[in-house]
Amino acid sequence: MSTPDISHISSDDFSHIYEPAEDSFLFLDAIENELPTLKTLRPQICLEIGAGSGIVSTFLAKEIGFPIFCICTDINPRAVSITKTTGLKNNVSLEPIRTDLVSGLAERLRKRADVLLFNPPYVVTPSQEVGSNGIEASWAGGEDGREVINRVLPLVPQLLSDTGIFYMVVIKENKPEEIGSILGTAGLTMTTVLSRRSGPEFLSVLKFTR
Repeated sequence: MSTPDISHISSDDFSHIYEPAEDSFLFLDAIENELPTLKTLRPQICLEIGAGSGIVSTFLAKEIGFPIFCICTDINPRAVSITKTTGLKNNVSLEPIRTDLVSGLAERLRKRADVLLFNPPYVVTPSQEVGSNGIEASWAGGEDGREVINRVLPLVPQLLSDTGIFYMVVIKENKPEEIGSILGTAGLTMTTVLSRRSGPEFLSVLKFTR
């Protein structure tokens, strides 16, 4: 498996969008581990919330081995443009859409997302940094690093198809067991695909299925 080519993204771009880091590469490794499951599932629609550089959806689309329609959302217009180019650079077609999380899409995609991907802003920060216009918005998660995550959780059961899988990156401070309980009340079961320590952070990729 090879990491997608992102040589088209400049250092100036990375001052405006999230540069792939340890959490991104953990996500790629988790998806690689899940490929046998995903190939059996034969998903048709993938939705990535907050795609950034587009590296995660690009990797999935390249490695899954059959056509998959990848919708990638981001509120940052530069991220939307770069995501499209990342796909083209790696010979896959992505459908990037500029929107806040899944605003305007949730109803159209109700019960249609076979794969849902989310590497959220999860770092514990002051609430005023959440959703700002600066680069910090790509990592600032506010209280418990959960302020953006908590906006997405109620949408997950609505978006997932009957056999859909939701993958999300978290750190220990996000209280993953509590997240599991919240989605558990909606009939979703949580497992941990992969975990890794990166400096002071303990990162995990969580998996949710019906």
